[in-house]
Amino acid sequence: MTDDVTGKAAIPFEVFAGFKRIEKGNPILALQPPQWAAATHAIVIEDIVHYIWCQREYGPRWLMMHATAPINDLTAITQDPRNPIFGPSEHGFDDEGVEYPFPFLNPADGKYYMYYRGKGEGTPEQTGLLISDGDLGHWTRVQSVPVIPAEYAYEADGSTHPSVAIDGNTIHIIYTGKATKSYHDGLTMCHATAPTSNPAAVTKNPANPIFKGSGQAWDSRAVRETELFKGSQYFHVLYGGFDGEVWRIGHVRTRDFRTFEANPYNPIFTPSDDSDAFDCDGVLTPQVLEIGDTYYMIYAGKKGQEWQTGLAEARKR
Repeated sequence: MTDDVTGKAAIPFEVFAGFKRIEKGNPILALQPPQWAAATHAIVIEDIVHYIWCQREYGPRWLMMHATAPINDLTAITQDPRNPIFGPSEHGFDDEGVEYPFPFLNPADGKYYMYYRGKGEGTPEQTGLLISDGDLGHWTRVQSVPVIPAEYAYEADGSTHPSVAIDGNTIHIIYTGKATKSYHDGLTMCHATAPTSNPAAVTKNPANPIFKGSGQAWDSRAVRETELFKGSQYFHVLYGGFDGEVWRIGHVRTRDFRTFEANPYNPIFTPSDDSDAFDCDGVLTPQVLEIGDTYYMIYAGKKGQEWQTGLAEARKR
């Protein structure tokens, strides 16, 4: 299928089903248990990959970190000596932990923004917004209150884990709605938009939650940590699906955030068969980066109770 406007073919389902773990270097970011190095996202600026990753110290406390690598070797990682680069507020909706940062360049003003998960003491998980003038090791809050607050039944316990794709003047955001007493164990995919002229002015989709699973057993209990990747014809969503025991990664595509076409190869990425591997017990957080002729997938892998960051790749067709 070819887009009549762009002349580009849609990315085949087989490409998303073709992600393979890199042969050497995994996990690319890791800490000694019981600490986690997870919730990692990245942005490519010229010939450098900037990783924004998170350290879980204990309980709900998360801190943000910054690291870089050249695009010709995503595993040659250098940590920012200023780490941690961002932490919880003294008093506010994110005074316990800051996590799940999604950095992006806003074409409207040439600045970098980052939606993120904030957790406060006694409050639900909610989405905040940071801004940077270009130093990705330095971020400030756009406002002291969440830009995606937890306010409806489907997100009573959280409006969290944001991911972004920009289409024209619109920022599309998908996030996890968390409500522990309903909606597939309380985790579903939700959608919101904001104008590039004001990324803090977020409007939620009245149809939320827009996706609760494919109807198959592997993602029947929960959907979370959904990640957007914009192709020539579709918005592609990679997400974590849960069957009650194991998290696996699935893929659906959509043009309108109303109807979704599931990848026939779902789940497209599953835990390692190696019982000693860092990702033998679960996989989540599948952000896709396009670099040259390769798609890279940054993901979180679980072993025991800890999550660390891994990398997989798929060649374009």
